[in-house]
Amino acid sequence: MTSLDSRCLESFPEWLRSLADDARALCQVLESAPAEPARRAAANALNYLFKSIDLIPDGLEDLGFLDDAFVFRVALAGAGDASAGADPGGVAQRLAGEAGLIREFLDADYGRLESYVAALESKPVRGRSVEQLLAEPEQRAELVREIQSWAESFETPSFFRDQKSLVKLRSFLSARLSG
Repeated sequence: MTSLDSRCLESFPEWLRSLADDARALCQVLESAPAEPARRAAANALNYLFKSIDLIPDGLEDLGFLDDAFVFRVALAGAGDASAGADPGGVAQRLAGEAGLIREFLDADYGRLESYVAALESKPVRGRSVEQLLAEPEQRAELVREIQSWAESFETPSFFRDQKSLVKLRSFLSARLSG
């Protein structure tokens, strides 16, 4: 097992465990971050939670929500320096920093994931675009309510800590990102 595999097998289950808390924290970023790029990245990431066609279907037992965790991190990394200081708990900056592990893990496919996440911004989810979430307080409030409800009912899926899980994850993302 490589050092990278060990780090991924250690980190990915933690990312799943923190997904609901991360979503709640991104709601705070969306509502009150001083930098518009951080709010935009948070809106994009949060909208992805409700996207009807995920890179990895949420029902896929051990991998279903990892794409959401990945999108959170890649979206905040895309905000660049705007994620620093975007929230009091430092969640935005932590998520952005953790994108480096995804970059290592996906290697050549990381650029395609970045492009995929950037393109999400132009795709409305549940009738809400990122632009609407930034401009319309009612739309933002509705999304925040939906995220809070989702977070209350979220149950952390299992993640099998073996190399087969990483091979399956890498293969799944590579196939979905190349299409």
